[in-house]
Amino acid sequence: MDFFNEVGKNPASVTSYDVSRFVSALSKKGLSPRSISRKLSSVRTFYRYLKKIQLVQDNPAKAVNNPKTGKPLPSYLSQEEVETLLNAASTPLEKAIVELLYATGMRISELCSLNIQDIDLKNMQIRVMGKGKKERIVYFGERAKDALLNYLKTERSQIATKLKKDQEALFVTKRGRISDMTVRRILKRIALKAGIHKNVYPHLLRHTFATHLLEEGMNLRGVQELLGHKNIETTEVYTHVSIRKLVEIYDRTHPRAKHE
Repeated sequence: MDFFNEVGKNPASVTSYDVSRFVSALSKKGLSPRSISRKLSSVRTFYRYLKKIQLVQDNPAKAVNNPKTGKPLPSYLSQEEVETLLNAASTPLEKAIVELLYATGMRISELCSLNIQDIDLKNMQIRVMGKGKKERIVYFGERAKDALLNYLKTERSQIATKLKKDQEALFVTKRGRISDMTVRRILKRIALKAGIHKNVYPHLLRHTFATHLLEEGMNLRGVQELLGHKNIETTEVYTHVSIRKLVEIYDRTHPRAKHE
């Protein structure tokens, strides 16, 4: 076992400190937290066996914690990809859904639960019921407004006379209030049509919404409010500024980076 070669001791004389040193050495070699955790798990399992057959009294690896696994940066669409996606939406329902998800950054559950009375077209804002029944206001622009108006006047109006339930719902199908699975299928269909070779799903547009706001200069606290996050740490996980923008900002602002 690599572990015993690394610590240079026999199993009975290994301490928790030795195990910690082993973990540190693996990290310095560039192993990922997941790989280190797997090796540490093997050491724990081996010592449980040794303890079971009474070759050792304690398991020195038991007290050593797994290294923290960093959360991967969320995927997002470029502004060009968003434009391509929006142009590929063909029906009034498709256009309204894509425009609204990108314009507001709302969750799919929030989108599906919207009622017509939640929409303020005049002021271009929506009352959203978020996680923990926490209400917030989100905003949208002219393009989303146009898409919503067109949907309400056409598809929504046509289906309204046939609805047996959920008459108050904003987004509906012939069966009633739209489901999250239907929205997911719509997005996948539009992405395929647009030739976007990424997994396009509702939360991707939420990531995209936040990323583009940060790229254009909105502060993190403002993005937090629009996303409805209780803690700003959550916003930091969900959003990031592109490397290209960071380099541009650095070149423009750092005294030693400015070009003469």
